[in-house]
Amino acid sequence: MPLKYRLIVGISGASGAIYGVRLLEALKESPVETHLVMSRAAEMTLAYETDRTVKEVRALADVVYSVADIGAPIASGSFRTMGMVIAPCSVRSMAEIATGVTSSLLTRAADVVLKERRRLVLMVRETPLHTGHLRNLVALSEMGAIVAPPVPAFYAKPDSVADIVDHSVGRVLDLLGIETDLVRRWGEPPAAPGGRKTGVKRTRN
Repeated sequence: MPLKYRLIVGISGASGAIYGVRLLEALKESPVETHLVMSRAAEMTLAYETDRTVKEVRALADVVYSVADIGAPIASGSFRTMGMVIAPCSVRSMAEIATGVTSSLLTRAADVVLKERRRLVLMVRETPLHTGHLRNLVALSEMGAIVAPPVPAFYAKPDSVADIVDHSVGRVLDLLGIETDLVRRWGEPPAAPGGRKTGVKRTRN
């Protein structure tokens, strides 16, 4: 039986819940099976920053776990996945993952991804950063994680906040070998007006 394309999507309580929501939307009609875990703080941030409900966001995922369910499949390395994206990633979650002292399914799943040498992408949302934050980021990079703060690409000439979000989400999916039409690529012609797609065209593991 072929290996399923499974991706764990974590949403922490940092500002930028829309990144996680948009990532789930982009993968909704794709061959990638999404496994969602949201922190309690993420549910609060979602209400502050968007008009989405927790129920609506959960409906975008194929499988949803409680953040307290440390016995969930994604807490075990024997459950095979492509990896995990935490979008956005708070500095608390970042610190737990960097030290291996995990207190929830969100950070435990990330720890499992690292130990199994799978791809972990952290959309860290914090600024400015003090030395402790920077040391944790270096430790994570040394362990194999990819630190990918959502930084706007102004060469794409975004027309809206939605364009900025799409570009960041598309670039993160690039890191997992998931190609979408969310990114306006340097040196390539832009998509025709109205021709943008949000589905995945191909995947690789």
